[in-house]
Amino acid sequence: MERREVLKLSAAAGAAGALTLGRVSFAAAAPAAGQAEDGPAAGGRPPEQSRTVTGHLPVGAPDFVYLPVDVPHGVRELAVAYRYDKPPVPDGTAGNACDIGIFDERGTALGGAGFRGWSGGARTEFFLRADDATPGYLPGPINAGTWHIALAPYTVAPQGLDYEVTVTVRHGPRGTTPKPVHPPERARGRGRAWYRGDNHLHSVYSDGKRTPAQIAALARAAGLDFITTTEHNTTAAHRAWEGLWGDDLLILTGEEVTTRNGHVVAMGTDPEVFIDWRYRARDNAFGRYARAIRRAGGLVIPAHPHATCVGCNWKFGLNDADAVEVWNGPYGPDDEATLAEWDNTLVAHARRGGESGWLPAVGHSDAHRDPDVIGLPQTVVLADDLSRRAIQEGIRTGRVWIAESARVDLAFTVTGERGEHAGIGERLAVPDAAAVTARLTVSGVPGCTVSFVTDQGRRHTAPLPPSGTDTVTWRTTPANAAYIRAEVRHPSTSTDLPGPMAAMTNPIFLGVS
Repeated sequence: MERREVLKLSAAAGAAGALTLGRVSFAAAAPAAGQAEDGPAAGGRPPEQSRTVTGHLPVGAPDFVYLPVDVPHGVRELAVAYRYDKPPVPDGTAGNACDIGIFDERGTALGGAGFRGWSGGARTEFFLRADDATPGYLPGPINAGTWHIALAPYTVAPQGLDYEVTVTVRHGPRGTTPKPVHPPERARGRGRAWYRGDNHLHSVYSDGKRTPAQIAALARAAGLDFITTTEHNTTAAHRAWEGLWGDDLLILTGEEVTTRNGHVVAMGTDPEVFIDWRYRARDNAFGRYARAIRRAGGLVIPAHPHATCVGCNWKFGLNDADAVEVWNGPYGPDDEATLAEWDNTLVAHARRGGESGWLPAVGHSDAHRDPDVIGLPQTVVLADDLSRRAIQEGIRTGRVWIAESARVDLAFTVTGERGEHAGIGERLAVPDAAAVTARLTVSGVPGCTVSFVTDQGRRHTAPLPPSGTDTVTWRTTPANAAYIRAEVRHPSTSTDLPGPMAAMTNPIFLGVS
């Protein structure tokens, strides 16, 4: 087909803005006499046909560009390859980056009925068949009808973006789609206990380099009890963990919903439930998809809200969140910014007198490839058992602390003068003038410093002995501290920032709400 510009606006393609290109068609021929329509190529139809489309997208191109493909009857396999130019750009100017995915004959409407896969910018080619598909894509029949290849120009250079897409259809018997096997929702566990997990992980099913088997082995080596598979904008990995779970490891399914205005971890959604990502904050659509995550049994957790990568910064606000990822991978300045923002939500909750819910903090590795460390950090959850529902309930209620590794252990409580006590995520309901004692027992953090933080800021700091094991206490009253949370930090490596986090807790609230 000839090189061409984008042809027309498509109002049905999504709130984030989209364009639709001209249609790609393939020669069709009637089946030979007595031959099933989806049987081998016959009637003059070649066993394989390819079409190549080229085009140019200018600066300001819409978020999604759809290439309609008329798929004829009798197709066994659909394959797509693409490439785009990467011209030099001045320093400080974004170059070309273009993601890709595909929707089947059920269409591209928001909500994802026709969704068949997404690889973002991780692959230059993919295929789909009934019995198999490239990781990130869903196996299933290649039904006749209009499919849509989705191009997503993430950033466009000043010169524009030249692209080339080659679509190939291969005729023949369809094959059989294997029945997916999904992880169970419960592992043996230890009854009511603190369980360690990592709910933000990537494999070869999106832009990671590790296989699910490698991730499971590394999770066990890191001392984790549970993990969540969260590939970018696809559920294809949900069926890829067969044989990898066990009594010692709970594997939850989910998705990292990767919009142009931030990413959200949909943690523990039902297997195969796809959550759409094709909207921006200005479209006022996120609440709808947050509710969809919850309907699918998941938690809504904004990921790395202050990350500096393009599109990673969270712009949707925190009103629809169940928790927030305050620590993502090795602790850095963007985590410090998220921590400060999260702490402000605790202050706002205290200012409201505790009348509405508060937002718990979690931490995840977001590990993609070596040398990313699975379980750095890890979310440690007090749960009634090692099950999807119990772990989610522990996170939802804030019975959570975060550690840089399984070597770190801690216990944090606040007690009153008459034996009252409360743990992480709970409230110590005593009068404003009552004296209370915060107590943190910690181990596995040599060279670190403990701090108690309240709505007035950092109120008490104590260095730990060389062993990294000690108990630190501090006395205050609810009148002077609406909540207390604990931080354990390494020595500072910068004059502008406190030291990197080794562990931190969610708050214990004080006073009668």
